[in-house]
Amino acid sequence: MTASPGDGRNTATPSASPSATPSAVPYIERGTPAFWHASLALLFAGYATFSLLYCVQPLLPAFSQAFGVSPAQSSLSLSFTTAALACAIFVAGFISEGWSRRAMMTASLTVSSLLTLAVAFVPHWHTLLVLRTLEGIALGGVPAVAMAWLAEEMHPEGLGLSMGLYVGGTAIGGMAGRVITGICTDLLGWRVAVAVIGVLGLAAMFAFRALLPPSRHFSPKSGLGFAHHRAALMRHFARPGLPVLFALGFVLMGSFVTLYNYIGYRLIAPPYNMSQAAIGAIFLVYLTGVLASPWSGRMADKFGRSPVLIAAIALMLVGVVLTMFASIGMIAAGIGCLTIGFFAGHAVASGWVGRLAREAKGQAAALYLLAYYLGSSIVGSIGGHFWASWGWGGVTGLVAVLLVAGLAGAWMLRARERAGAA
Repeated sequence: MTASPGDGRNTATPSASPSATPSAVPYIERGTPAFWHASLALLFAGYATFSLLYCVQPLLPAFSQAFGVSPAQSSLSLSFTTAALACAIFVAGFISEGWSRRAMMTASLTVSSLLTLAVAFVPHWHTLLVLRTLEGIALGGVPAVAMAWLAEEMHPEGLGLSMGLYVGGTAIGGMAGRVITGICTDLLGWRVAVAVIGVLGLAAMFAFRALLPPSRHFSPKSGLGFAHHRAALMRHFARPGLPVLFALGFVLMGSFVTLYNYIGYRLIAPPYNMSQAAIGAIFLVYLTGVLASPWSGRMADKFGRSPVLIAAIALMLVGVVLTMFASIGMIAAGIGCLTIGFFAGHAVASGWVGRLAREAKGQAAALYLLAYYLGSSIVGSIGGHFWASWGWGGVTGLVAVLLVAGLAGAWMLRARERAGAA
């Protein structure tokens, strides 16, 4: 059956091999061995990306103590990485059209894991920041390319679930990066903790390489000049709905990272006086994201994307409010709500980008992730100044304003979806 231009199938001839039209090449169907191999491979890629990226987040107080830097300065160990990653993803979205997707993701995971191992041995704060910046550049070859691979190879009816499983892998990585580093830091110090994350990243890379099937709807293309990329870029911004999804990426990640960045400073201080291991244990709520991501993808496939997206952002807002209470139980519940809402919203929004983009899906994914990681970098750092000036109330106020803006954007997409235009 021939797909319509807007149904999310990769029907553009540039993404198919010259020897076969896209309609002649089968998509990966949900439930087949190839589907599960691909989903597990990209789950490992998502795990490695987020564990390597966010392993320093629970270490921000430890960095303040070890290197004598302020909370806002300590947050640069994450903000510099995410800013570099945002820029690298944007570039990767362009060059990925001329490279093997599998080779690019493998190289990215390998180099970033090795750089994480190097961070464990740095003697000076500025050296650590340089290595973390380089790590962000190295990681740029995974997220946009992974999203593009799924959009190109998966049957549209299974795209929501497969994207949800990939995002679930990022949830596992985010949890493992925080929990492992928190426990190892208390037992053996932060340097050993970071080294362990680097070794696990290499192991995930080998699993990814062994499991990912070859691309069937994409072959690298040469001779794509600046004019081609510029024209494709302009078409993405002119495509109704895509710019709103890019903005939602900024809102979702900026809100999520900001709250996680500074909750450790709140809990390590009186009246809580929690240890690094105890704070790390709170991040076990990331397991909820592992379940929420594929579930929300399936619900979006079944009931529509905008209702799930609106509910996810609203749940994040409820979580922010709950963290304002003094009870540790309420704080933990708030973090849980924020985490479930974030991973559900990100799974839906990222999959929606791949369906709306009619061409150059790697570039469209890169634009979404550029905004996504800029939100982490910009809002995450600004949150340090809000914490220093107004405490936890300032942090939650900043995040709440962002999420209200995100709800407005999701309602705009709902109107388009109801009209059958998105």
